Amino acid sequence: MTSDLVSVRYLVDDVAAAVEFYTRHLGFAVRSSVLPAFADVVRGNLRLLLSGPASSAGRAMPDGTKPAPGGWNRIHLIVDDIDAEVARLRADGVLFRSDVVTGPGGRQIVFDDPAGNPVELFQPAAR
Repeated sequence: MTSDLVSVRYLVDDVAAAVEFYTRHLGFAVRSSVLPAFADVVRGNLRLLLSGPASSAGRAMPDGTKPAPGGWNRIHLIVDDIDAEVARLRADGVLFRSDVVTGPGGRQIVFDDPAGNPVELFQPAAR
């Protein structure tokens, strides 16, 4: 099975709020929507599946464990100017988990979507 899209599933508390966040702040476009249970949004080759509590992905496991948003696994979005992106997002009220961190590969910062799922912006180091 092949596809031009890479899909990542995020569990969210409110699908409509997640769609608004990703389309408004990060340049995603709605691919499909079955509110309030599910929607998927795309940016380039990345397809983000936004699954709410009413979706099949949000159902409890056989042992009763309920899937929930959050954690530290995250989508990684490459940007040309991290300082400009951070300033733009802060002006829009987005709260960050960290400050910009510089490492050998470049600079990164992490923030949360409305459900608490992390998103990383990354500016590669100049080569």
